[in-house]
Amino acid sequence: MLEARFLHYDLKLVEPSFGSALTDLIIELDYLRKKKLGGSTHPKVFFQLKHIFHTLESIGSARIEGNNTTIAEYIETKLLGSKKVPPSVREIQNIEKAMAFVEENVNEYPINRAFLSEMHKKIVDGLLPPPDGEGDLTPGEYRKVNLSINKSTHKPPEWLRVDDYMNELLDFVNRVDSPKYDLLKAAIAHHRFVWIHPFGNGNGRTVRLFTYAMLVKTGFNVNVGRIINPTAVFCSNRNDYYNYLAKADKGTDEGVLSWTEYVLKGLKEEIEKIDRLLDYNFLKKEILLPAINHSLERKYVTDTESKILKRVTDLQVIQASDIKEFFVGKADAEISRQIRKLINKKNIGK
Repeated sequence: MLEARFLHYDLKLVEPSFGSALTDLIIELDYLRKKKLGGSTHPKVFFQLKHIFHTLESIGSARIEGNNTTIAEYIETKLLGSKKVPPSVREIQNIEKAMAFVEENVNEYPINRAFLSEMHKKIVDGLLPPPDGEGDLTPGEYRKVNLSINKSTHKPPEWLRVDDYMNELLDFVNRVDSPKYDLLKAAIAHHRFVWIHPFGNGNGRTVRLFTYAMLVKTGFNVNVGRIINPTAVFCSNRNDYYNYLAKADKGTDEGVLSWTEYVLKGLKEEIEKIDRLLDYNFLKKEILLPAINHSLERKYVTDTESKILKRVTDLQVIQASDIKEFFVGKADAEISRQIRKLINKKNIGK
């Protein structure tokens, strides 16, 4: 590998040509941003899925950094409500908390230094700094040391220049431009943040939430039924992620546009994939019923519980009379007890 070196280039809005594939992507994503969501999936079910996707987002973001905690291991700690968890699980919990912070605050406050600082504090909270962990010696503070990026030929700017570069980036993000540039700016800002590497550690986890915040800010509003999962774009193929970042590191218009097209193409595919969950027939056939069958095979649920869950899946909303056939000769109190048991296990919601 070539020796890493720092190469300055000016931060600017690089515009694609009118007939390019990137321009087509921007137009298509703008349509998806404005599209009114609706479908046959019950709103409560859809928003429960949103929480699942946020968990997957958090696990995926940590995995890019080398965290090998499995989905099953992480879910188990959530179900058990363990207070003492290993650092690898704490890292994922922190990302979930930081994501919740973004959702609760991004529409009310600007994405400024204070916002980034709070996000970074939540991401590294309670974690030991390197080499013993994935925390940071100075949570929420820009680095006061020079550093390098593993497996990269780009050397981040000296720490004395971080303040100026970050001020420039945040001005760029908050500058009022035509809405047609929103997604272009989000992709360019993601790369610039990584290029600066402003914190001592946790930059990757922070930049993915930084991107999430920008997307919510630009109208992909999770509170009106939109699920966005930008980390899926980056964690599906880590090599592609790093290769396209490296192209943008060159500072050429071509390299920046190549990176931007990679980001927006992946984002469009993820949004369309997740929006299919609004079609309840698709959700039931491809996700819910296979999950119930898998749970029965693994003996996570009993045969009777699986029948109840499948009935819930058919109707989406049930009452005791809908499952009476599974309890022939049983009192109504027994039916209520079984429903309560499934609610307590969080297999169904109220």
